[in-house]
Amino acid sequence: MSITENIEEIKLKLKNTNTKLIAVSKTKSKEDILEAYNCGQRFFGENHVQELVEKYENLPKDIEWHIVGHLQSNKVKYIAPFISLIHSVDSLKLLIEINKQAAKNSRVINCLLQIYIADEDTKFGLGYDEVVELLRSEEFAAMQNVKIVGLMGMATNTDKEVQIRTEFKELAVLFAGIKASFFRKVDDFKEISMGMSSDYEIAAQEGSTMIRVGSTIFGNR
Repeated sequence: MSITENIEEIKLKLKNTNTKLIAVSKTKSKEDILEAYNCGQRFFGENHVQELVEKYENLPKDIEWHIVGHLQSNKVKYIAPFISLIHSVDSLKLLIEINKQAAKNSRVINCLLQIYIADEDTKFGLGYDEVVELLRSEEFAAMQNVKIVGLMGMATNTDKEVQIRTEFKELAVLFAGIKASFFRKVDDFKEISMGMSSDYEIAAQEGSTMIRVGSTIFGNR
């Protein structure tokens, strides 16, 4: 099927949910991205900063760009002028740098805290205790140029649906707890970014507000 047909099929499956589709376009051509754009897709996710900057400069300016891959602190300055949402904040150090670069650009940058929910050593993310510690820190309290709008997590890469569903449920429970404890009066804290090509339907059922889908839209790299 075409990119357009793939997007339409995914959106049909999400029809009765509150889940937004982020098209992960890493390694994909300008032409492929424009095909998705021309069928109404406006949210695109990238993993690598250099590739993201090049695409931002060469594609329509009403695209909302998300960084969904692991982000190094020394790369933040390149995306700070335009990034719409950073999904992968996995340390206080990174958040401090985002705040610093956002201030230089007179912006407030929306961020998600990446939570470690998978049974895999290769995944990044904050532990449950670490996220609470970060949100209670004096450094976070002083930040004026970042806004935490939710949480992100990546499930274990497995065929075991029960395990994937359990991990997504745990993230949704943590989100509710963090919301009640730290963001009870903050309407913008509302996003749970979970679910990719292999598990987005489960994620949507478990309360995901954003799915990050690449190969199901664009085909395998």
